[in-house]
Amino acid sequence: MANIPEDDRGDLLLSCRYGDLEDIQAFLDRHGACSLAEIRDHNQNTILHMVSANGHLDALQYILPLVPTSLLSAQNNAGSTALHWAAVNAHLEITKALIEFPNGPGVNLIDIKNEAGHSPLAEAEYAGWDEGAQYLVGVMNLEAENADKEDGDGVLADEQEIEVQIEDAEGQIAKMKIGGSVSAPKPQSSPPSA
Repeated sequence: MANIPEDDRGDLLLSCRYGDLEDIQAFLDRHGACSLAEIRDHNQNTILHMVSANGHLDALQYILPLVPTSLLSAQNNAGSTALHWAAVNAHLEITKALIEFPNGPGVNLIDIKNEAGHSPLAEAEYAGWDEGAQYLVGVMNLEAENADKEDGDGVLADEQEIEVQIEDAEGQIAKMKIGGSVSAPKPQSSPPSA
């Protein structure tokens, strides 16, 4: 990366920030893709941070196949990943693209906490971005408290129920039960007559 002028690196970061796909392509024509993963600003933000924070899906889709998948989990000086920034700024399509990128870290990105101790899910909740928080909860790895309830093939039977815990942005624990058979409510007995 030493042979790439500082101005060109800065221009690439700005092009990613503003979603200027033509300038990103021009950088690649001049310098190739091998340097993309190394380029950072003074806060250690990558090109993925820039396109993700600003919602530039076309630029993200162009860049993702050109960088190592490890760049998806790269953290800046504050410990935030590109997914944290997508969550803070409520960019659902960016969030999906980062998590669903083939051979990438996938849903494990949701577990990365920044220096403030916030996961991307917590950032979505702090931002009041319900749609994103719901998406993240829907795809995240939920560990069952009672793993012994699994049958032999690792799949829960229809009548089995597990309880999961999810920590919200304020550190509160929410418990939720998944599965189990639904039983009809028991009829109430009528009060004794006087």
